[in-house]
Amino acid sequence: MTSTEKKSRDLLRHPLWRPEDLGQPLPQSVHANSVCLPTWADVIAYEEADPLVLDRLQTGYPRFFLHPLTERLFEACRRRFARGDELCHVYPSRASAERSLQSLQRWTGQAGRVAAWSDAGPFVVCFPRTADEAARKHWRHSGEGISSRQAESLLEVRPARGGQAAKQTVRRRIGQCIGAPADSVYLFSSGMSALYAVHRAISQRRPDRMSVQFGFPYVDTLKIQQDMGLGAHFLPNGDEADLRRLCELADAEPISAIFCEFPSNPLLVSPDLAALSKLARQQRVPLVVDETLGTYVNTDVLRVADIAITSLTKYFTGVGDVLAGAAIINPHSSLAEHLREALDGTYEDLLWDDDAALLAQYSADFPDRVRRINRTAEQVCDFCRSHPVIAEVYYPKFQTQVNYNAYRRPEGGYGGLFSILLKDAARTAPRFFDALRLCKGPNLGVNFSLCCPFTLLAHYRELDFVERCGVSRYLVRVSVGLEEPQDLIARLDQALRASQE
Repeated sequence: MTSTEKKSRDLLRHPLWRPEDLGQPLPQSVHANSVCLPTWADVIAYEEADPLVLDRLQTGYPRFFLHPLTERLFEACRRRFARGDELCHVYPSRASAERSLQSLQRWTGQAGRVAAWSDAGPFVVCFPRTADEAARKHWRHSGEGISSRQAESLLEVRPARGGQAAKQTVRRRIGQCIGAPADSVYLFSSGMSALYAVHRAISQRRPDRMSVQFGFPYVDTLKIQQDMGLGAHFLPNGDEADLRRLCELADAEPISAIFCEFPSNPLLVSPDLAALSKLARQQRVPLVVDETLGTYVNTDVLRVADIAITSLTKYFTGVGDVLAGAAIINPHSSLAEHLREALDGTYEDLLWDDDAALLAQYSADFPDRVRRINRTAEQVCDFCRSHPVIAEVYYPKFQTQVNYNAYRRPEGGYGGLFSILLKDAARTAPRFFDALRLCKGPNLGVNFSLCCPFTLLAHYRELDFVERCGVSRYLVRVSVGLEEPQDLIARLDQALRASQE
C-alpha cells in the first residue's frame, strides 16, 4: 500500500448515497475512478461547474476530472518548464504528447511544444492557457494521459514495481477468456486509448474514408470518430432500418470501418452482428466491437468481429481504482494481418507498471464475479420490469434478445448493467435517485452497485440531441455489484415508492 492509499469502506453494506457523502471517492482509495454525487441537484451542479459542488470533490472519473495527484504534477511541470502563461499536461511517451499538440493545432490553430521530464520520460506538453479547453478535450477523448499512480510515482521519486510479468499474465488471461492467443491482445492505459489507437490505425490505412458508428454508443466513442479523424456516419438506432441505411451508404461511399457496442451503453441494445459482419466482409473493412458490457465471460464477439475492444477498468478488475483497456485482433479474421501491421505501426505499451500489477491481481476472480453479478442483475431486472411505476427497463434480456443470445456463451448471462425510465420521469426520477440507498457516481462494472443519471452526466450539453436519438434525459443507469439480490430489490423498491410521494 502506497503512502496515499486508504483502507476501503465496505460499500456493499454501507454505500455512499447521502447528501453529506458528496465528493467522497468511490471506492475509498486515493486512486478511485468514481466520486459520490448523491443527489440529482448535485449532478446538475457538477455539470454547471458550481464551486459549491466542485470544491467538495476529492476525485472523479480520471478522463473527465483531473486527479489531485495529476494536478500536482502538472503544477510542478508548469513551474519547471512553462514559459509565461503556459499550462502543462503530461503524457507517458513523446508520440502521445505530440498527438495532444496535433489536436490543439487542429482545434484551435495554436501551437505548443513538448519537453521531457527526464531522459526516459514522461513528456510534458506545454501549451497556451487559451488552449486549455482543447487540451482537456484531447486528454478526455484520447485516454492517453498518465495515470494517477504514475503521477504519484514521479512526485515521490519512486520507481514502478516492474509490470511486464503482470502484463503477460493479463494478456494470457484475456486470451483464454475470449479465445485468442496472448500475442493478439494489446494492452492500453484505458479503454478509450484502446479505441483511439484502433481508430488511428484504421484511419491511417484508409485516410480518405469516414467510419460508421452503428447504434448509440458511449459518448467518447462517437467523439473520437467525429473529432479526431475524418468524421463518422452515425446511425443511432442500430436497428433493421439503420442496417438498410448502412447498406445504401456503403454502396454509395467507401467507408473505413464499422464500430458498434455489444450491448450498447446506456440502452443495452445489441446490434445484428451477423449482418454487420457480412457487410464488413463485402466492403473489406473491419468490424470493431466494444464488448465491455457483455464481457468475455458472457459473449463471444470474436466469432464475427475483426477487433474486440474492452475497458478493463470495468468488470475485468471490479475494484474501481485502476484504468486499463485492451484491443484483441481476431486471429481468424481475413483482415488480421493487415490490422496487426497497422496497429503495430503505432502501438506503444503505455500501461504503467503499477497499474498493470493491480490489473493482474484484481482480475484473478473475474469470471466468478461476472457470473454472480449476472444472476443478481437478472433477478433485479425481472423485479423492475414488473414494478408499476417503471415505464421501461433497458437490459439485454428485454432489448434485442435474439441478437444478444446469438453470441451469448453457453454459460453466459445478460451482464450487470441496466437502465430504467420511470413513469412521469421529470417528476419521479429525481425523487427516486435521491432516495436510492446505493453508491452514486460515474463508472460501472465495480464490485459494489453504482447508480447515476447517465444522460445528464454524459450528455448534459446535448440533451435535446440525445433525446432525438431515443435516450431520455431522465434515464437512470444502475451497475449491479456483489450485494445479495433481495437486498438490492428492497433498496430499489423503497426508492421507487419514495418517488411517488
